[in-house]
Amino acid sequence: MSETVVHVLRHGEVYNPDGILYGRLPGFRLSELGVQMAKAAAQALAERTVVHVVASPLERAQQTAEPIAAQFGLPVGVDERLIESANWFEGKKVSPGDGSFRDPRNWWVLRDPVTPSWGEAYRVIAERMFAALHAARIAAEGREAVLVSHQLPIWTLRRYVERKRLWHDPRRRQCGLASLTSFHFDGAKISGIGYSEPAAHLIAISPTARTAKGA
Repeated sequence: MSETVVHVLRHGEVYNPDGILYGRLPGFRLSELGVQMAKAAAQALAERTVVHVVASPLERAQQTAEPIAAQFGLPVGVDERLIESANWFEGKKVSPGDGSFRDPRNWWVLRDPVTPSWGEAYRVIAERMFAALHAARIAAEGREAVLVSHQLPIWTLRRYVERKRLWHDPRRRQCGLASLTSFHFDGAKISGIGYSEPAAHLIAISPTARTAKGA
């Protein structure tokens, strides 16, 4: 049986001048550099046999999918299971060192880092992403698919597949902007996971890429 590959792509850089955690909020689109990141990801897939492209319903994911879909003459599908995780801090300015996590008003929200208490449960994220992954595998049987999602859902999916604990240190995620986490299937079984950063040269010149919020 021929191999099927499902590439799970994180969207490119978002225009977020106010530095808020945008999460699922509408209206957050790619920056000019983010558009270039999406094109770099498309170029990296140019010689692949992509027959299926699906994205989170959020604007930044749809935009990132567009150059890939256009390259292969495909529509961009929408899968709600690929959406960013829910987060209590959505719409707020939250960053390391700004005091948000030391504010007593937030302690109840932060009481349980394992579930976590401030947002969608890691297990729920993992299960919806895993279902979307297999749906794409079926749709692209013997060829390749691209799913465009967000950092936390992608990283949670990878840890779930690798049978690692789902709670983790966000600073240690291997999921850069416009990166590809590629799941290789032998039939219905995952035989390997690859990772690449086709937009690494653009991330290097972005002043905000390392601290992108709600991605």
